[in-house]
Amino acid sequence: MSIGRIAILVAHGLVGWGLCAAIIAVGSRITTMENTLIIHAIAVPVIFFLVSLSYFRFFRYTAPIQTAASFTAFAIILDVFVVALLVQKSFAMFASVIGTWIPFALIFLATFATGTLMRKP
Repeated sequence: MSIGRIAILVAHGLVGWGLCAAIIAVGSRITTMENTLIIHAIAVPVIFFLVSLSYFRFFRYTAPIQTAASFTAFAIILDVFVVALLVQKSFAMFASVIGTWIPFALIFLATFATGTLMRKP
């Protein structure tokens, strides 16, 4: 796979992660963290459905399983290095099932399902 194709895949993953991060950032300022995490968990599959829809409609360089694994890996890596290490300076967020593990699973499932449905004739 070329650098350009990898860049497009990464860009889509970054857009999805950025939108999810924005929900956490805004939500934590206007409501409780519990409410924010619930809203985030509901929004994650919607966001990644839309991001995946764009990726599979216009590019489709990777199979659904590869794309789902890539988007999930991007989210995990960015959460570790940006959120945990730089912003929070703690890995405590990874103790929250609704804050991290459910969203990671939903990123994978939404992306995989979208890619699988887009490949059907």
